[in-house]
Amino acid sequence: MLIEVKDIIDEIKAEISSLKEKVPYEPKLVSLVVEPDESTKSYLNSQKRNAKKYGINLEIVESNDLINDLRKYNEDDDTDAIFIARPLKKGYTELDIAKYINPEKDVEGISLHNIGSMFYEKELFVPCTAEAVVKIIEDTTDVKGKNIVILGRSTTVGKPAAIMLQRHGRDATVTVTHTKTNNLKEVTKKADILVAAIGKANFVDRSFVKEGMIVIDVGINVLNGKIVGDVDKDISEICKLTPVPGGVGSVTTAILMRNVFRAANNKKGDL
Repeated sequence: MLIEVKDIIDEIKAEISSLKEKVPYEPKLVSLVVEPDESTKSYLNSQKRNAKKYGINLEIVESNDLINDLRKYNEDDDTDAIFIARPLKKGYTELDIAKYINPEKDVEGISLHNIGSMFYEKELFVPCTAEAVVKIIEDTTDVKGKNIVILGRSTTVGKPAAIMLQRHGRDATVTVTHTKTNNLKEVTKKADILVAAIGKANFVDRSFVKEGMIVIDVGINVLNGKIVGDVDKDISEICKLTPVPGGVGSVTTAILMRNVFRAANNKKGDL
């Protein structure tokens, strides 16, 4: 069966409505992009639509010097939030962004400060997709004591989701795996919950899962002109599975929009 995420999105929308009452203006989100390809342009067009829907002033800036532009908008009082479009180009790395972005405007939760705070179980801004994964799991089951296997070790999903799921109060037992893990299918089959975030279309098939397992599909891949996940959708016949599109991605988008209002509301907050 497919996991429904509508209630989670409605909950985030309610939080946005509450934050809007405290922010007496249209908050500004600056999206920085370097040499955008067609997929990046498509994503930014989607971001435009969502920003308009939620009442956010979005400015897309094509940057020739990402670090200097980061510094500029870090200090710009009119900019509430900063987003960095991927993939990064011109030799920039995720560590560059983590080092230079203002933590108070870091709505993606990737700055060294925000990642470090998450490590110490203070979740300020955390990576949006990782938070979406955690929210969906918590909405689907009690995570306490559950055996959760994460397939993928990225800084935006696998690693932060593992940290968040292990924190006191959630208390899951987490194993982080990847394509180089020995006996990978034996490991995943022992899980109560499998998070697939490996970036390979339909990589996870029935040989990776057991009946009744919860499977969170984080993947967004284009295959034969269609968007597909990291998980073969046929798994939904024996497992609870998030849909692609319309699952983790939809929750992630709502979280990002909410974080813009949080940033605007917390300009003088404890970040």
